[in-house]
Amino acid sequence: MVKDIALRIQSLDWASIQNDLDASGFAKLPVILTPQECEFFMELYSGEASYRTTINMTRYRFGNGQYKYFSYPLPELIQNLRESFYPPLAKTANRWLHYLKKPQPFPETLQDFLKICAQYEQLRPTPLLLKYQQGGYNCLHQDLYGDVFFPFQVVFVLNQREKDYTGGESLLVEQIPRAQSRGHVITLEQGSALIFPTHYRPVLGKRGYYKNTVRHGVSTVTSGERYGLGIIFHDAK
Repeated sequence: MVKDIALRIQSLDWASIQNDLDASGFAKLPVILTPQECEFFMELYSGEASYRTTINMTRYRFGNGQYKYFSYPLPELIQNLRESFYPPLAKTANRWLHYLKKPQPFPETLQDFLKICAQYEQLRPTPLLLKYQQGGYNCLHQDLYGDVFFPFQVVFVLNQREKDYTGGESLLVEQIPRAQSRGHVITLEQGSALIFPTHYRPVLGKRGYYKNTVRHGVSTVTSGERYGLGIIFHDAK
């Protein structure tokens, strides 16, 4: 299952995805992970995988649920997902920097980008598994973890909406300067994913591009259990 994940990601309609990211700031992807791969991750949640930390959201007032950050070395499938998504998203990230007239483009490979993270003492991996039970939710937030961050992250839903859980939609809230915020509610099928901004997105205005800050979260799970997989590309301090 690991060998062909790069081919699945490469075969996505990246021209359409790039257009969606520029136009809306996010892109909803088709099913990428098989049901067997989703089941593998859900079993991994309570199994013997190597995690560096487990977070109880209620304790930190992040919401109601739990998530676990993997430690290095990452499971092979997660490593392949991280490495395969990075290059096409780095192209978008550099295009966004150009829109905003900012220097220091992102390197072409994940390994070179992580070397930059290391220079800022960001050495802890950030891919994570998330679990929400009935009544669970995730408050609006941003996953920055340090001075260096990659502009995009990818989140997968691992079980079946309307069968294993209800509610639990992905939420994006966009802060528009000198205006009220705009919300997006995105539903994902098992094995499908959402690409969204880590911090902000550029928007073309009358005087050039400006930044809209974006936060993300998960709406309340009204029944069942919802599992997710988050692929974050920068390491944490």
